[in-house]
Amino acid sequence: MISINNLTVRLGGRTILDGANATIPADGRIGLIGRNGAGKSTLMKAIIGEIDPDDGEIEMPRRARIGYIAQEAPSGQTTPFEAVLAADLERTRLLAEAETCEDPNRLGDIHDRLLAIDAYSAPARAAIILTGLGFDEEMQAQPLDSYSGGWKMRVALGALLFSAPHVLLLDEPSNHLDLEATLWLESFLKSYPGMLIMISHERDLLNNVVTAILHLQGGKLTLYAGGYDAFEAQRAERAAQLAAAKAAQDAQRAKLQDYVARNSARASTAKQAQSRAKMLARMQPIAALMEDPSLSFDFPSPEEMRPPLIVLDHAAVGYGGTPVLSRVNLRLDPTDRLALLGRNGNGKTTLARLLAAQLPTLDGAMQASGKMKVGYFTQYQVEELASDATPLEHMTRAMEGKTPGAVRAQLGRFGFSGPKATTQVAKLSGGERARLALALITRDAPHLLILDEPTNHLDVDAREALVQALNDYEGAVILISHDRHMVELTADRLVLVDGGTATDYDGSIEDYIDFVLGRNQPKEKRAGRGKKDRRSSAKEREDARLARGAIGEIEKRIAGLQGEIARLDEALIGGSAASPGDLARRRASLEKDLAAAESDWLSASESLEQRVA
Repeated sequence: MISINNLTVRLGGRTILDGANATIPADGRIGLIGRNGAGKSTLMKAIIGEIDPDDGEIEMPRRARIGYIAQEAPSGQTTPFEAVLAADLERTRLLAEAETCEDPNRLGDIHDRLLAIDAYSAPARAAIILTGLGFDEEMQAQPLDSYSGGWKMRVALGALLFSAPHVLLLDEPSNHLDLEATLWLESFLKSYPGMLIMISHERDLLNNVVTAILHLQGGKLTLYAGGYDAFEAQRAERAAQLAAAKAAQDAQRAKLQDYVARNSARASTAKQAQSRAKMLARMQPIAALMEDPSLSFDFPSPEEMRPPLIVLDHAAVGYGGTPVLSRVNLRLDPTDRLALLGRNGNGKTTLARLLAAQLPTLDGAMQASGKMKVGYFTQYQVEELASDATPLEHMTRAMEGKTPGAVRAQLGRFGFSGPKATTQVAKLSGGERARLALALITRDAPHLLILDEPTNHLDVDAREALVQALNDYEGAVILISHDRHMVELTADRLVLVDGGTATDYDGSIEDYIDFVLGRNQPKEKRAGRGKKDRRSSAKEREDARLARGAIGEIEKRIAGLQGEIARLDEALIGGSAASPGDLARRRASLEKDLAAAESDWLSASESLEQRVA
């Protein structure tokens, strides 16, 4: 059991944890969540002793081994397989001692202990973990320095899992994983025998792995039983209770203040007024749940364009004349929502770069509309933002020649208004930087959005806001993401990138998950359900788009009628040459039309709410 007692941590003059309390059971699998910048990583560092609290304490189980992934990825000529095996420090030490030990009694003890810790099955266990994380046999034998930072972090994760600590601490473990490796990790963690505390913003991972949610907000910790969906339901109920309590308290406060104001000056009631004033002073204000008003994604609508946007005909693409993908046939229309599936390294990003016109075809043909504008998001754009510049400076340079109002409007679409627009990038959270990158790539209202892992720096609420914005966006979308919740809610088509080519996957995301986990349904059932699901999703999105358009037209009609009524009122007041009776009759007719338009607007709005509910 871990007990967090009145924990306070201040960093850089800011209070991160403020008298936080929580008790984590010994067999708990805990999802630690909170908005970006809330202090989740700070709490983990306090648990491992990397940060000393300013007040309070954390009580840990005696002699418990705590595992926490290092910030720096492993490197050198060591192979991933060797790096993972070396994570079992006791096994490594005993094997080294056995090589030089000459005392037969001690040697017998060493081998007994090696048997007790299952040391001889370690190579097989290490290989299983690395395979699950995406390393085939050949990759397991390559030096670490031949891999990118993301793959090295997979090795670090594999080493941590292999070491099997009593308390396993994971900070966004799926950030460097593809969907396939995330599914394997989920399966591994569901059966993990020790205590698990995991920071994650991935809804499905939290729902399927953890037994409780530890929510960090305003420096305080609250433990909720169940997965993420259960937490959301409990939080909504708590928010409603707080809102009701706050409303009741506000009403009581207003009554007391009114009594004090009316009766303080009268001798007969001054004592009662003074008593009520003391009651007011003692009342502890009930705080409403904090929400982030700047949490915003609003993609500008592109100009209409005739289909198709892009056609690939037996296209090949790669690097240095060597194809990564060949024989790719693909058509993309203006309203398509397409998700690319497949393990990292199979060519998803290569295909995305071809569609974004960043790579040429090596063979075959690619036809794309000359007027098409593409917004392409990658993690590199987030990392390459100038840390000493502000969002306003970034957008002003990107929108050279545009008015300051247009620049501010684009920033406002993504929550960068007021002081946020002039805050240095270095002081923005990872999620805010991702929003800024999205704001920059959509400044020209692109017809096609290509998003390569857009959620890595976004918390759960921000991911939900992005899903809503993508569903409201009127252009085409190509999505690469390990967040299956986002894929499920936004993609109408699935394309599997595997075996050196890309083909339509005739199934749903659930079918693909079954396939990856080896529990797939028959192809006929999978294909039929998948096509039906995607057709239904596409129709719902198109119906919602048409409904929003109808609402917009009604709103224009309402605005016009209100304007005409206002002009008639001015004419009536100003003594127009027209007959007052004619003006009054005309106004009555307009009022009738306005009432009908408002009724139409109400019906259309209710219909849209039912569609998107």
